[in-house]
Amino acid sequence: MGFLDQTPLRVRVYDLPGFKAGRNSLRPVEVEELAPLVRGQSLLHLMCHFGMDTLSWARLGARVTGGLVSVKDGHTAPLRRVELVEAGHPLPDARGQRAAERIFHIAQDARAGDLVLCVISGGGSALLPAPVEGVSLRDKTALTDLLLRSGATIQEVNAVRKHLSRLKGGQLAKAAAPAHLAVLVLSDVIGDPLDAIASGPAAPDPTTFADALGVIRRYAIETAIPSSALDHLRRGAAGKIPETPKPGDPVFGRVRTVIIGNNAHSARAAAAAAAHDGFRTLLLTTSLDGEAREAGRLFASLARGVQDAGLPFVSPACLLAGGETTVTVRGNGKGGRCQEFALSAGLSVAGRSEVVIAAFGTDGSDGPTDAAGALATGDTLARAEALGLDARAALARNDAYPFFHRLGDLLVTGPTNTNVNDLYVVLIGGRRRVTRTERR
Repeated sequence: MGFLDQTPLRVRVYDLPGFKAGRNSLRPVEVEELAPLVRGQSLLHLMCHFGMDTLSWARLGARVTGGLVSVKDGHTAPLRRVELVEAGHPLPDARGQRAAERIFHIAQDARAGDLVLCVISGGGSALLPAPVEGVSLRDKTALTDLLLRSGATIQEVNAVRKHLSRLKGGQLAKAAAPAHLAVLVLSDVIGDPLDAIASGPAAPDPTTFADALGVIRRYAIETAIPSSALDHLRRGAAGKIPETPKPGDPVFGRVRTVIIGNNAHSARAAAAAAAHDGFRTLLLTTSLDGEAREAGRLFASLARGVQDAGLPFVSPACLLAGGETTVTVRGNGKGGRCQEFALSAGLSVAGRSEVVIAAFGTDGSDGPTDAAGALATGDTLARAEALGLDARAALARNDAYPFFHRLGDLLVTGPTNTNVNDLYVVLIGGRRRVTRTERR
């Protein structure tokens, strides 16, 4: 894959030297929207992923009184005034429950003159588990796992989780009143719906108990979920339990929210890097969803179209998309949506030279694995067969991780300290020569 070997991998990280020299880590939109609120105020920082933002706000005149950060294992950074705790993800654990309880009480203690800075990123739903009374963390975890394995979308999963939580679905904003709440959001949900990102702890909740029950019935898991959770949802749908705060609730009059990063930012940056390296580049969508294996086959067909017909343009080409697919688990294997995407795509481009397909999570993890995703090429199938691996059987049992591990084609980045969904990239070379007219 000579053309791939010439393509550098760029990784941009936090500008620590610049920060130490006096620059802040905040985006212009953050400063423009929120700086007038923080000067001279007490600032309480909740749920951030990294500590430079807290110190940057202090440089702008805020008096940072403390805060608590709940992050997934390994996503750590040295902090001074803000405490950081690690917790389980994608399935919540007792550490996350303890952090959620503390954050709930910190928010409740905020006074009218305080500004609570709430930084929300992907993974917040699992990292802030605060089950309602009568539902244990074990029951809520079992339900979450069942929904994920059933192929439910993140919006559907969150509709259920919000109605089994004391923090999600706008209830953190309710707890923080009458303090002002400034919310900075790093979106990991397609379309950036504020109520779905981390299950919307500071956003109005348009879903209802009836909607949550509808999700349970849609995936035919009503008889499989814990009875405590089902009973709570049924009582809520019958009007026996108060709903989550809805649009128009006065509590949101003191909430200001800014989206500081999302999948579109990441996808456009990747497209710009590919164009800089000489690829004809097309960003197809930042809303890719559906079954991972089907999306993988679609991307493979687009690669074939470039090589065989020069559509949508001739090689060297780069096609990109962002979003988040799902996997309906049918087997007992190990993997994630990006690895399944790559495995399916690899089957569909078998034998084609100079085709590379990569799928990876921007947070550095794909499903319950240590890999961000995987890489498939035109010779993936042949290499697998030489090792005695059956790609189709691996796909059938959702077992992409050991397959790519044996090939050495897992993408392992470690924690990236961000999360803006997944990226899907196809690089295509060869077969057709670029004419002078096409080059123009």
